Amino acid sequence: MGGVDDDEPPSKRVKASSLDLESLSDKSTLSEPIIPLGGSMARPLPSQGNEDIIGTKGVIRKVEFVRIITKALYSLGYEKSGAVLEEESGISLHSPTVDLLRNHVLDGNWDESLIALRKIGLVDENILKSASFLLLEHKFFEFLERDQVMDALKTLRNEITPLGINKKQTHELSSCIVSPSQRVLLGFANLGIDTSNSRLKLLEELQKLLPPTIMIPERRLEHLVEQALNVQREACYFHNSLESLSLYTDHSCGKDQIPSRTRQVLQSHRNEVWYLQFSNTGKYLASASNDKSAIIWEVHENGEVSLKHTLTGHQKPVLMVAWSPDDRELLTCGMEEVVRRWDVVSGDCLHVYEKTGLGLISCGWFPDGRRFFTGVTDKSICLWDLDGKEVESWKGQRAIRTSDMAITKDGKRIISMCKESAILLLDREAKFEKVIEEEQTITSFSLSIDDKFLLVNLVNQEIHLWSITDDPQLVMRYKGHKRSRFVIRSCFGGSDQAFIASGSEDSQLIIRNGYCRNHPAEPIGDTLLCCIYGIGPQVI
Repeated sequence: MGGVDDDEPPSKRVKASSLDLESLSDKSTLSEPIIPLGGSMARPLPSQGNEDIIGTKGVIRKVEFVRIITKALYSLGYEKSGAVLEEESGISLHSPTVDLLRNHVLDGNWDESLIALRKIGLVDENILKSASFLLLEHKFFEFLERDQVMDALKTLRNEITPLGINKKQTHELSSCIVSPSQRVLLGFANLGIDTSNSRLKLLEELQKLLPPTIMIPERRLEHLVEQALNVQREACYFHNSLESLSLYTDHSCGKDQIPSRTRQVLQSHRNEVWYLQFSNTGKYLASASNDKSAIIWEVHENGEVSLKHTLTGHQKPVLMVAWSPDDRELLTCGMEEVVRRWDVVSGDCLHVYEKTGLGLISCGWFPDGRRFFTGVTDKSICLWDLDGKEVESWKGQRAIRTSDMAITKDGKRIISMCKESAILLLDREAKFEKVIEEEQTITSFSLSIDDKFLLVNLVNQEIHLWSITDDPQLVMRYKGHKRSRFVIRSCFGGSDQAFIASGSEDSQLIIRNGYCRNHPAEPIGDTLLCCIYGIGPQVI
C-alpha cells in the first residue's frame, strides 16, 4: 500500500509510524495538560539556572519573548498594557536610539531622523543607504506638498543622488518637480492631507528593511502562532475539519473525521452507475447510468438525499454529467450520441446538441455558463453556445473515445485525453499545448478544485498525481486498488482537498492522505486511511 517514494517533508515525519486505525486514539486532544502562563513554562529551567532562557525545552530567549509580546500588545491597541509590561519586565521594546528615530519620523524631523539612523549601529552599508533613501524620499515629497520646490531640489541633488542607489527611482523623483501627476503614479499624492498616516507607513517600510533585532516585524507573534498551528495541522493524518484550530489545546483529529460508514443507499437506477458529480454548492448530486438515464438528487440540510428528477431521453447509456457554474442547468452526454441540457428546477430538457454523422463523448461548461465544450468521436473538441451554434473547434487528435474532460476555472485550459496514454493540456489563449505522457493506458482523470493537480488512473492499477501549474510534473504514485474490467475513478476531497478517494473492483472505497498543498512538488507517503466495503454496481 506504500507509495514508491518515502521522502517526506519535516512536518510529515513527526507523525505516528503506525497506521493501524484500531490502535489510533479517537481523542481530539492530547492528554498532556497545557501549562498556563505564569507556571513552569514562564520560569527558567532549574537545571540550567539561566534566567535569560525560559520554557521547558530551553530554547526561548526571555528578552525576545517579552519584546514580541510587548509588540503584539501595542499592535492590538493595548498601549497602556504594553507600557506596563515594558516597565515591569525592565525589557524595552526598542532601544532609546530606535525610539528617538521613530519620534523624529513621526514629527517630520528628517535631519534628526538621519542622525538617529546612523547611531543605531547598522553593519550593512546597503541597508543604511536604503533606509536613508526612504527618509529622504519622504522629506522630498513633503517639501513639494508645501510648494518648497527649491528645498525639494536641494534634497534631491545634495542628499538623495549622492547615495548612488535606486537610480531609476531617483530619475522619477526629478520628474515630480515639473510634473505633479507623477506623484500620483509613485503613490505620494496628497501627503499634506494625510501626513500622519504617511509617516506611519514610512515606519512600516523601515521596519521591513531594518534587522528584526532592531525593529521587531509587525504581527510577529501572530506569525509564530500561525506557524505552530500549521505544523500541527500538517502533522494530523486525519485532519478533515473546516473549524479553526484552538490555541488552548494541541490539535489532533480522530479517525472519526474520515467517512467510513454508509449513510444512505440510493437505488433508483436500473443498471450500473457510471458517473457521479455533486453540484458546485453541494445542494444537488447528479448520477449517470448504463440504463440510459441520469438522475438529479437533492441533498438536504440533515445530509439525507432524495430523488428530485429522473432525466430520460438518451438512446444510449449516459457517460457523464456536468453542472453549470450557477447549478441551474445540467449537461448529460450519451455514449457516442448527443448532449442534452436540462433545467434543474423543472427537470425539463432545454436543448439537444448533436453533430451529423458523429457522436459526442464528453462535455464540460465554460466558466461564463453561456458556452460549453464537447469531445467528438472524430477526435476533435468543439465549443458551443447554448443555442447549439458551434463557436470554435480544435481539429486533429484532441480527444479519444473516453468521457473525461475538464476546463480550468479561468477558461484558459482544456484538458482531455488525446491518446490512450496521453493527456492534452490545451491553452486557448496562449495557443500552445502541453502533453502528459504515461507509459500505461489511462482509464480516467480528475482535476483538483484549484486547477493545480491532476489525478490519473491507469490500467496497471496505479493512480498518478501530476502537478500541472507549470510544466507537468509527476508528484506521486499510488497503488492498492484493484482494476481488471471496469473504469476506476479517483477524486480529491476533504478539508483543503487533502485526501484522495478511489474505487476498487474488490468492492472497496479507498481513502488516502493524498498530497500536501504546502509542498506540492514533494512526494508524500501513500497513506491508506480506511476502506469502505459493500458498494454495488447499481447503488450509490
